[in-house]
Amino acid sequence: MVPSGAHQPVLFKEALGALDIKSNGRYVDGTFGRGGHSRAILEQLNSAGSLLAIDKDPDAITHGKKSFPGERRLILEHRSFAGLRELAEQLGWIGKVDGILLDLGVSSPQLDLPARGFSFLANGPLDMRMDNTRGMAASTWLASAEAAEIANVLKRYGEERFCKRIASEIVEARKVAPITTTGRLAEIVSAAVPVREKHKHPATRSFQAIRIFINSELEDLKQCLVQTLSVLAPGGRLVVISFHSLEDRIVKRFIRDQVRGDNFPPGVPVTEAQMHPRLKMVGKAIRPSQLELELNPRSRSAVMRVAERLA
Repeated sequence: MVPSGAHQPVLFKEALGALDIKSNGRYVDGTFGRGGHSRAILEQLNSAGSLLAIDKDPDAITHGKKSFPGERRLILEHRSFAGLRELAEQLGWIGKVDGILLDLGVSSPQLDLPARGFSFLANGPLDMRMDNTRGMAASTWLASAEAAEIANVLKRYGEERFCKRIASEIVEARKVAPITTTGRLAEIVSAAVPVREKHKHPATRSFQAIRIFINSELEDLKQCLVQTLSVLAPGGRLVVISFHSLEDRIVKRFIRDQVRGDNFPPGVPVTEAQMHPRLKMVGKAIRPSQLELELNPRSRSAVMRVAERLA
């Protein structure tokens, strides 16, 4: 269970149930965060079980080391889950993992801490890096990117229909002074958006798009999903929780393609076995209950998909 007062992840019970945890199994929490899922998984493992927990965010790893002192069943790794296969090879876990959990997107601690630069609701340095020890901060990218590049990012990752207008305003604003805070970027975007969506801040899509781009979130997701096929044991579960349509589309298509198997030309007479399906779908997509939506409005866009590795 998550300790009293701690943040409980979205679709918490549903995700744990979908993993179908074996007490002596090997599991991967690809998005450790503040350890809510990892703690619950460890509670169901005996001394023979193991958990590999991964996170890009160094703060998450620091928190994990303090929260789980002396926990020999837990392996904490500071990196993207795009390096899953390499870690599994180092551990001798290829084809031996019983469950992989990915809880995508930005974590609540990252969003709630202004210093991390993810939120348009609280002013802070315009960073947005999940791993703030490497890579380019959002402010650095916005200082030099061409208007066309900014517009492309806003359109591709935020599905922002006013992307060109916003990009143009960003380029004009930075001529006056560098855009170094979340508050100033939010003001620029808000002024550039002519139409307001009900119950949605006008900077929502732009902040989402820049964050996804800066952190290579969708590219990392695609890499990780492919690697799960070699890491999972037969019968092992893949559980993915997404928070917007771009993520969910990638997950849905990946599972669909692996359930179908090899892509033969139309009309070729092959059996289902000859198609070499690698996964089977487990149930339908799951969304938060009405109670969870009322308790945690951030869960409103969440969707969970589950698949199982075939032999």
